This record gives sequence, structure tokens and C-alpha cells, in this order.
Amino acid sequence: QVQLTESGGGSVQAGGSLRLACAASRRTTATTTMGWFRQTQGSDREPVAAIGWSGSSPYYSDFAKGRFTISRDDVLNAVYLQMDRLSPNDAAVYYCTAGSRRWRDWRDWNYRGEGLQVTVFS
Repeated sequence: QVQLTESGGGSVQAGGSLRLACAASRRTTATTTMGWFRQTQGSDREPVAAIGWSGSSPYYSDFAKGRFTISRDDVLNAVYLQMDRLSPNDAAVYYCTAGSRRWRDWRDWNYRGEGLQVTVFS
């Protein structure tokens, strides 16, 4: 079993930045791929980004390209999401995920964090 612990959420003014972090309790084959999802109020969860071992194969949803950067530290078993130029549309609960072959499919991920709130005010 792998536990994912997220941190770094909070409130930020539009145009600002936040950095989310997620630490996995241990390294397994499941943490080869890690990622982030988000869920806005009244909407389904949507993929944000995913990354492979040693930072390989980063994937981004279109809304994240050019503004968000996913990275990882394999020594710390951690994944990060740097979010820049945030807008109120980015306000959501963000979830860390680990272990998937289809990164866009929420149900395919083996492990998911509890989520943390990101608020963006104008």
C-alpha cells in the first residue's frame, strides 16, 4: 500500500503562483508514474499532468500547458506541480495520484491522495 500526502494548497490572487507537493510513503512500481488531477465544484475530476520515473514523459492537459510544470524527486518519492499565472478557473481540489498506464483516466490510478483546496481570487 502507498499513501500519498499532499501539501501546498491555499489561496492566491489571480496571476499568482502556487506549488503543490505530494510525498509517497514508499517507492514501488506504482510510483513509477505519478500525476495530478483536479475537480472543480460541480464538475468531474479532470487530469492535470503526469510524469514518469526520473522526470520522463511529462504529460499535460491543454489548460495546463505553458502555465503548469510537473516535476519529481525520485530520492524523496515526491512529485510537484508548479502552477503559474493562475486564474479563478483553476480553483479546484487537486489530487495527487500514483500508478497508472492511462494517465487521463481517474479510475486507472492505483493510489490517490485526499486532495487539497486551491482558491484563486480576482
